[in-house]
Amino acid sequence: MDRQNTLDFLKVASFRMVVIALLAQAVAFYAFSRTEYLPKAVPFTAFPAVIGPYQMAREEVVEQEIRNVLKADDILNRTYAGAERIPVNLFIAAFQSQRNGKTPHSPKNCLPGDGWSQLVNEQITIDLPGIGPSKVNHYVVAKGDERSSVIYWYESRDRIVGSEYLARYYVVTDSIRYNRSDTAIVRVVVPVLNGDQAAADRRAIDFIHAAFPAIREALPR
Repeated sequence: MDRQNTLDFLKVASFRMVVIALLAQAVAFYAFSRTEYLPKAVPFTAFPAVIGPYQMAREEVVEQEIRNVLKADDILNRTYAGAERIPVNLFIAAFQSQRNGKTPHSPKNCLPGDGWSQLVNEQITIDLPGIGPSKVNHYVVAKGDERSSVIYWYESRDRIVGSEYLARYYVVTDSIRYNRSDTAIVRVVVPVLNGDQAAADRRAIDFIHAAFPAIREALPR
């Protein structure tokens, strides 16, 4: 390809990129300018106190200062316990819309501020009832002598997402296709006792298997 042809090609390629960018912006503007569909959600106050072998031990307090930061439309923060009386914390923050700047906060961004540090940061695959194999985030965090196993994911309709970036991508695609941007972040925390991380991980996954049908019922689909 000679110099003139190369310049012509680059001009055409650049023009196409500009056109694609403008079209993408136009589509996004159209999607976000329509009156959004806000699906009805079941209040978390109706979330079951008994989940399989787990019973609610207590309703945790979410301080107003934290609520102001989260800006969630509804929050569930409960501790459950099974036969062994080992606590399992279930936290769900639900958002009816993300168009007004309200988005889920990643737990990994909150941990340092609370004095926790990450020992393990990975994605694992869990076979979720009614969904199948799904990638979720798995952390092991530490503060002093305390250790906890943390599993969390983002949930929109029937979609389970571990990646924050992928979750943001789906905000745009769902706004375009379905005229909705509702989502939720679901987090389960189990303490690591006697240094047995594997046991804490198993307990967290067992609780998720038991609780997932109730979580699906509580969130719009």
